[in-house]
Amino acid sequence: MKKGALLGTLILVFTLLAATFTGAKALYETKSVPTGDRHNISEIISPSSKWEKVISGGNGRFMEGINFDRKGNIWLVSPMTSEILTIKNDQVVKVLQDQQNLMPIGAKFHKDGRLFITDGKGVLYSYNPTTGKLKTIINSYDGKPLKGLNDLVFDKNGGLYFTEPMGSSATNPTGRVFYLAPGAKEAKLFSENIAYPNGIAISADGNRVYISEFNKNQIISVPSATAPASPEAAFVFGRFEGGIGPDGLTVDAEGNLYVAHFQAGEIVVLDKDGFKYGTIRLPQDAGTFVTNLTFRDGYLYVTESSKNEIWRIKVETKGLQPYWLQ
Repeated sequence: MKKGALLGTLILVFTLLAATFTGAKALYETKSVPTGDRHNISEIISPSSKWEKVISGGNGRFMEGINFDRKGNIWLVSPMTSEILTIKNDQVVKVLQDQQNLMPIGAKFHKDGRLFITDGKGVLYSYNPTTGKLKTIINSYDGKPLKGLNDLVFDKNGGLYFTEPMGSSATNPTGRVFYLAPGAKEAKLFSENIAYPNGIAISADGNRVYISEFNKNQIISVPSATAPASPEAAFVFGRFEGGIGPDGLTVDAEGNLYVAHFQAGEIVVLDKDGFKYGTIRLPQDAGTFVTNLTFRDGYLYVTESSKNEIWRIKVETKGLQPYWLQ
């Protein structure tokens, strides 16, 4: 090897090592040990805050995928009835129903106004509320059909993460998560060997992807596709007791993670380091099938799918600005 080439290689190696060291220092920097409890749920909700029932969606549905459009209208999906739904004049209104092909489970708005939908039959769709058109975005990976999809989230650049849990379980952890880069036509495999990857969210700084490992009752954190070089690897971010597992996720502006704990009838709140504030338990007359959640105007909105109801509660924190409002 020529001297100039060797020198260039050494400079590159030292640069990479310096960048890694800087990342490691930031990652493993020590913090003050708290003298008392780290958190209390009163930091998230006032003791005087009460749950309010927003609406009941009727029998037969399994309402989830709650979203707000730019006008403040609530949008939902129901896989059991193959419906895309919205709320008008305090009534749940069917926008689209396709009982032959549609099994919508997750939904998120793109900032161009389209509603992206994950389907339990293995298709990522976009729905245009203006034209009423449903379009297939992705239905395969590496030349093979995708298995059933569940949830999705956009990053700040418009890249899309989506989960593929169908067929996986605690004893068969074959679930996968994919990433569709902005403008890309093919998805890339982001993470695999997960026991039913359900809900998904992105940390406030964009460097972590939180994945609900539903059938192991835990949240895992994976460095995002756009995270800078760092020694951080995928790790267990939070574990839970009771219920079945974590479903939908959302993040507030301070980086706290809100977890819809399915079959537990509660929301679990963790800080950005994975320490728990506590739980926000739904009222006694609500069901325990807590599926999805989102923020709007100082409230945390939650779907409970056994009784097909939407509940909300006033919170002290502000939701992280979603991609569609950026």
